[in-house]
Amino acid sequence: MKVIFLQDVKGQGKKGEVKEVSEGYVRNFLLPKNLVKIASAGNVKTLDMQHASELKRKEQEKQDAIALGKKIEELTIQVKAKAGEGGKLFGAITTKQIADAIAALGIKLDKRKMELDEPIRSLGVTQVPVKLHQDVKATMKVQIVEE
Repeated sequence: MKVIFLQDVKGQGKKGEVKEVSEGYVRNFLLPKNLVKIASAGNVKTLDMQHASELKRKEQEKQDAIALGKKIEELTIQVKAKAGEGGKLFGAITTKQIADAIAALGIKLDKRKMELDEPIRSLGVTQVPVKLHQDVKATMKVQIVEE
């Protein structure tokens, strides 16, 4: 019997797959637990439409990430901090402080998307890589100025 998996079933199939499974297993186990639905023509067509809309949504997310990346690369974000002699900061600038500075400019960016190996500890301009999407990376300039 052909079924469409609604959830992952170990050893049988993953969510969204259409597979041939024994009739007894389907009627006695999979259907009562709502793990599958029977692969009728209408259900298969609905599944295809869901896949198409999912692909369209992912493509739109990627385009939005590319646009945001271009916008971020043009900006220089300024963060103020207290500093001592030789341009050394008292403390450090973290991704949270950078995210707050970006939010003040009206751009929403999650601090976890910034790939800063260690906090910034000196004055000047630092290049901070940002992973906006699975396939899209950008580099923003963060300028640390003395308060």
